[in-house]
Amino acid sequence: MAIPYHQWGDDIESGALAQMESARRLPVAVAAALMPDAHQGYGLPIGGVLATDGAVIPYAVGMDIACRMKMTVLDLPVSSLAGEADRLRNALLNETVFGVGGRFKKPLDHPVMHEDWTVSPITRSGYDTARRQLGTSGSGNHFVEFGVLRLDRPATLWSNPDAPGRRAGTELPAGDHLALLSHSGSRGVGGQVATHYSKLAARLRPDLPREHANLAWFPVDSPEGLEYWQAMELMGRYAAANHALIHRRIARHLGAEVLADVENHHNFAWKEIHFGREVVVHRKGATPAQAGVLGIIPDSMGTPGYVVRGRGVAESLNSASHGAGRRMSRKAAKESFTARQMKDFLAERGVTLLSAGVDEAPMAYKDINAVMSAQSDLVDTVATFLPKIVRMADGRDRPED
Repeated sequence: MAIPYHQWGDDIESGALAQMESARRLPVAVAAALMPDAHQGYGLPIGGVLATDGAVIPYAVGMDIACRMKMTVLDLPVSSLAGEADRLRNALLNETVFGVGGRFKKPLDHPVMHEDWTVSPITRSGYDTARRQLGTSGSGNHFVEFGVLRLDRPATLWSNPDAPGRRAGTELPAGDHLALLSHSGSRGVGGQVATHYSKLAARLRPDLPREHANLAWFPVDSPEGLEYWQAMELMGRYAAANHALIHRRIARHLGAEVLADVENHHNFAWKEIHFGREVVVHRKGATPAQAGVLGIIPDSMGTPGYVVRGRGVAESLNSASHGAGRRMSRKAAKESFTARQMKDFLAERGVTLLSAGVDEAPMAYKDINAVMSAQSDLVDTVATFLPKIVRMADGRDRPED
């Protein structure tokens, strides 16, 4: 029998609705929710949230495991965006690397690379690739950008105040602040983990009906489930390391100090307590929104993004959207818009675009204001982020998101 699910927003394509219909008929499904930015993906729709009973579904986590957001507020004046635009642009151009094969000539270092990468044959064989790609951003909708963070009232934005080197509890005053925002995940090795275990799950469940082929699962306590879970968590720490290095390098390039920090995954699975028992919550393109927890709902280059505080709504499985969500496919965007139209759209909004594919044109996305309105019961807005200088992959690579 199909479990009921809750949906936020009504601007959701039929393909995403059909995928949620399939997901809620899985025998391991116990609860589900659909965010207002939802659109069709593989298996579970992007923007889909699914709780299962003792099972983990690789495709419900997503192809870019631990795709995540990170924002740092820097001690530079907002006037730098105009008066020192060249210096900020050079920081993005010199300190970030994009593209499917993007890597640094001299590999960076981070404690994550000294962990046990033998937890899975895929992470073991992918170690060298991960080491070379450490600190890079990938392709698709991944970006690094400077912008204005606007607070209507004072706020403390530390998402992890106990991390080494951070001044826990620093309160930002109301007003405008210069901020750096990044979006990317676990790069090539994360994609390899996702591909391998999605195929393995399908092979182990050959009798699943066609509509469930991309929703094959492992029991979390099975050898395959334990192996995937360890690999997924490692990819989570690796993705966080990528962001940490991006922000560290850019702040160092500018001689800037980090005043505040917020970050979160949005392609992951968590063991959580819901309905009085432990379940596995898959958030595929959905932001964790537990009561009081800070998260980032990003912009689409020419539109605002938001720092939000979760309200802990049980029906949403403590989740919210992870952005505006696409209103048209990449192919349709390329057929509908030109690079000149995209740059003109951004220029009208005071955004300088260093690089991006036309498939990422902001016009290809839903109205973020409508999305935020549809989930006003799920999150409270803490601050608004206005992008100003944006770097993405140039669009020639296949997307990793």
